[in-house]
Amino acid sequence: MKKKFYFLTLLLFLISNYKAQTYIQNVTVVDVINQKLIPNQTVILTKNIISEIKPSKKGKIPNNSKIINGEGKFLIPGMTDSHVHFFQSGGIYTRPDALDLRKQVSYEKEISWVHKNMEDFLSRYLKLGITSVIDVGSTYNFLNQKKLLTKESLPTVYMTGPLLTTYEPEVFKNRGNDEPFKLVLTTDDAKKMVQEQLPFKPDFIKIWYIVSGDNHKEIEADARKNEAIIKSAIDEAHKNNLKVAVHATERITAQIAIENGADFLVHNIEDEIVSDSFVKLLKSKNTILIPTLIVADNYYKTYGQKHNYTTFELNHSNPEAIGSIDDLKHLSASSDSVTVKRLKTRFNMPQMNAYTSKIDSIRVVNLKKLSDGGVTIAAGTDAGNIGTQHATSFISELNAMKNSGMSNWQVLQSATINPMKIFNREKISGSISEGKIADLVLLDSNPIENLDNLNKVNLVFKNGEAIDPEKIIKETPEMLVQKQVNGYNARNIDAFLEPYSEEIELYMFPNQLISKGKEAMRKDYSEMFKKLTNLHCHIKNRIVNGNFVIDQESVSGMRKNQTVEATAIYEIKDNKISKVYFLQ
Repeated sequence: MKKKFYFLTLLLFLISNYKAQTYIQNVTVVDVINQKLIPNQTVILTKNIISEIKPSKKGKIPNNSKIINGEGKFLIPGMTDSHVHFFQSGGIYTRPDALDLRKQVSYEKEISWVHKNMEDFLSRYLKLGITSVIDVGSTYNFLNQKKLLTKESLPTVYMTGPLLTTYEPEVFKNRGNDEPFKLVLTTDDAKKMVQEQLPFKPDFIKIWYIVSGDNHKEIEADARKNEAIIKSAIDEAHKNNLKVAVHATERITAQIAIENGADFLVHNIEDEIVSDSFVKLLKSKNTILIPTLIVADNYYKTYGQKHNYTTFELNHSNPEAIGSIDDLKHLSASSDSVTVKRLKTRFNMPQMNAYTSKIDSIRVVNLKKLSDGGVTIAAGTDAGNIGTQHATSFISELNAMKNSGMSNWQVLQSATINPMKIFNREKISGSISEGKIADLVLLDSNPIENLDNLNKVNLVFKNGEAIDPEKIIKETPEMLVQKQVNGYNARNIDAFLEPYSEEIELYMFPNQLISKGKEAMRKDYSEMFKKLTNLHCHIKNRIVNGNFVIDQESVSGMRKNQTVEATAIYEIKDNKISKVYFLQ
């Protein structure tokens, strides 16, 4: 009887596995470990595991299997953004310590908004083939929220708690479980703050190693002053089997952190060209470096009102977050006008351009030197900071890494297998190998020919489940309307028209038809965008009622020294804007 029961159980297990198998046929496997393309392969997924890889001509496919035609397509491992912050939106109001606009949007409102949109951000990462993210600076409330977002259809999230630091910006103090920093002024403080995080189950500990000084000598003295605190935090984390990430943008802070046991650096060195001995130090300690090349420039572009987001970024970013970047244009007439105008002037000055170019060149030279020296590089954007959008900034970061001199293969390794080394998961994830977790991306074009092909996602596989990227984001009527506002403000005709239906009808309220069809809109608005170079639409009020969105708009740049006040009523049908009624 026991043998019969055992046989029946085994049979049921085999049947369930059989039904769970997915065959990706005739696909080119992108082998990131050996840096080669392997054409005409069949990759077999059994539940959430890559169970077999073989030439497509070999073997028969069992009945009841799911078959995916990979002919002409390229299969890569799921990618990882190794440096994000979910407590930051990427919008203009997210860092009041850097740009204080709390008179316009309170920090309480901002942090509430990012909590509500964390799942949306995760979905946008997944849509672009980013199947894992590492949040390198968060809060206790986000660590609690992470536990609720462990769906198999969302990216895997690795997250730390508040950053341990000897300097805490005033605006973030006394915020309880929404506080992103913890002040540590003694070695005992450092131990205590590591221990305080343990009940929240962080995946690692992060140190914000901030120093001050007008020259290298003063900076080193300040860094040495806090070395014992840094060591204490690292030792306490390691005692509790947690790795340690360190924010260290100066060579000396990075060196001290690594000498005292830090596991990975979340930024590149930007104050000097690193020496050969520094490269050897990182390699000998198996330190992983996340260079974050674009985040600083995104601050500068935002402050100088020089951001020029691509159509891809406008179409795929969270509309409200990316849309807020343009708010600086109408805030110049607000109570914060002095601050806004001063920023714009400062970040368009030749001296500032020269300074930012110098820092950029140091980062680029250091990345090439560290990469050539055998240091493991993991791609990360610092997404969430002002101007650096969640998910869509990833391809810009990868292209910046390529422009530093890294090969496309090296860049792809930095986005796939190398991040898995941070948490010693490279044996179970990060490449297309038998026995590894089936987090994969099916691309329509070869990413080794052009990194931009990483955006041509055909299917995403998360834990072996095939997901249509076009069905991942559920865009609300408000999102669609905001997307076209963003395209309008960018004077980007393709991004502006994307949310509209092909048969869009424009009316002067209540029923005077003024335009019909997307091509007619393209002609009219293309001419307007070329002619009126200072267009900006500010949404003063918005009402959302089912499939209708009503915007009270103030448009500048249309008439000389005069704003146009109008109301627009948008009707949404089949996930597109189908009708618009204008009132003036």
